[in-house]
Amino acid sequence: MARVLIIGGGIVGLSSAYYLHKAGHQVTVVDKGDMTDSCSYGNAGMIVPSHFIPLATPGMVTQGIRWMFNSKSPFYVRPSLNPELIAWGLKFLKKANAGHVEKAALPLTELSLLSKKLYQDLSKEPGFDFDLVNKGILMFYKTEKAGEEEAHMAEKGRALGLDMQVLTPADCTKLQPNLELDVLGAVHYRCDAHLSPNKLMVALIKFLKKAGVNLLANKEVTKIETSGGKISRVLSLNEEFTADEYIIAGGSWSPAIGKLLGIKILLMPGKGYSFNLINEESVMQIPALLAEARVAITPMNGGLRYGGTMELDKINSRINMNRVKGIVESVPKYFPGLKPVVPAEKDIWFGFRPSSADGLPYIGRSNKYNNLIIATGHGMMGLSLGAATGLLVSEIISDTPTAIAIDAFAPDRA
Repeated sequence: MARVLIIGGGIVGLSSAYYLHKAGHQVTVVDKGDMTDSCSYGNAGMIVPSHFIPLATPGMVTQGIRWMFNSKSPFYVRPSLNPELIAWGLKFLKKANAGHVEKAALPLTELSLLSKKLYQDLSKEPGFDFDLVNKGILMFYKTEKAGEEEAHMAEKGRALGLDMQVLTPADCTKLQPNLELDVLGAVHYRCDAHLSPNKLMVALIKFLKKAGVNLLANKEVTKIETSGGKISRVLSLNEEFTADEYIIAGGSWSPAIGKLLGIKILLMPGKGYSFNLINEESVMQIPALLAEARVAITPMNGGLRYGGTMELDKINSRINMNRVKGIVESVPKYFPGLKPVVPAEKDIWFGFRPSSADGLPYIGRSNKYNNLIIATGHGMMGLSLGAATGLLVSEIISDTPTAIAIDAFAPDRA
């Protein structure tokens, strides 16, 4: 069995460690932080086979331009001469077409369905109680245009074998009787699920430590040495690590790790915000997505978690309160009885989603180094796709047939 070094301790890195350990490999995980506050913790906890449409779509270009002039909008690209952003934007424009959307749908669906099954299996294992609930997700809309778009997507989803149903306001009320609604309707993504990401991450870390997997926090990689088309060792300050196989699973920090190897991992960090309000869970039992506002609301840990926005910029520690206010102000427009207050800045979580330009993750071996696997670029679906990515990474290293085809996720794709 192989000695494997994973760089990155988020959901993708830890899921890879879990399945690699199960396959009998010797695993070490190093992370630049303490593994307790990555993007894997503060997300909406949604498992979303329904999300088979990549970020790069024809309509997203014009909509994104309009949103750039609204400080409370759900999507924002900070204008910059940053070469990485320019390269990302050019590829995004190239891929934002109907052909790409059609081509991406099946591999994204297969990856999502695999991940959902793995989470269902994992939830039955001792010590893995992470509040997995299979009630689906409701995508609410207020305008006829959004309703038409969602109905069209539901039709495409059903063609892919997904359980999706268009609902009237009365149908919605039957499913959410305690929630006052001001909507034209919703699509019930019955194929979806949700869980508590905090509990999942804690359970994974606890299991891996008990199993003897070496989890090393606060170990920022500073140098990577290579020889003969292979990685030979990884250095972190005064420490060095050697392995047979290496995995870059550093989320939004993956491009910086790639630079140490002279390889380009094209992705941008998409900042998202979330906050929790307790004692509201009885109002909503099924998670909600607000179509026009791009806001997610999930029952979680005795309350509701509100999340949203996609802010493409360099990694930074700024909190844009206007964007948080945009999330808060959108909620009563759909649910008049639900009036969250703007949280204090200290109570706002933010994280960086590693967003590839074409909306597909990178999963596979590097063409440049034959003992390097790249597993990143999952955008807003990192948690949702984490389990499947971990299994695929394990299968690649074990040199066994992968559970699904992975050609669409090749790290060196054009």
